[in-house]
Amino acid sequence: MNGGADLGGMMGFGPVVENPKDAFFDAPWEARVLGIVVALGACGKWSIDMSRAARESLPPADYMSLPYYIIWLDAALNLMLERGMITQEEIDTATLQVPPVPVARTLAAADVEAVLGAGAPANRPEQGQPLFAVGDTVHTINNHPQAHTRMARYARDKRGTVTKVHGFHVFADSNAQGTGENPQWLYQVTFSTRTLWGDQGNDIDTVTLDLWESYLKDPAS
Repeated sequence: MNGGADLGGMMGFGPVVENPKDAFFDAPWEARVLGIVVALGACGKWSIDMSRAARESLPPADYMSLPYYIIWLDAALNLMLERGMITQEEIDTATLQVPPVPVARTLAAADVEAVLGAGAPANRPEQGQPLFAVGDTVHTINNHPQAHTRMARYARDKRGTVTKVHGFHVFADSNAQGTGENPQWLYQVTFSTRTLWGDQGNDIDTVTLDLWESYLKDPAS
């Protein structure tokens, strides 16, 4: 999906303004939203890829105009609505209307630091051999799926060089759609800025992206 989150190479958004080092949130409600999203993520109703897709699949006009944590909140509400965890009436009235839906697990406040520190590794046992090796030239596919994808729009149909083989990892595109982890080989691919940006690039700088094998093909094919 070519959504509002795929901003690479787009112009006109102005400079990135960095917050003070110890200012993690612009308002107290943002910290509460983050806490809600983390707690919901632990309930086992969706994967991290589904959560990311819910945020990045918001209409582009909404994604580009809404505050960051409103995007997180809207996505969480949509995920809960889709799974029958809440109703629109409950959102509108801020009143419990239906019995709570059972969840696989809950996250206690005392466990948050340990759980977040442990993370959720996406690497899986390797199957077969990688199609590409470090030093290989590859060509990215030119595909514009309607569903969520981690293939950056600006890097489609471009030539790059494999600079690392990360291993065998959950394929985020299918996992975001609930069709399975479908793990595959994941590569670090390096592109020259001239390849990506034409005359606006230069002969020194490069851009590296982590790309799954199904995003790549042999340039000779």
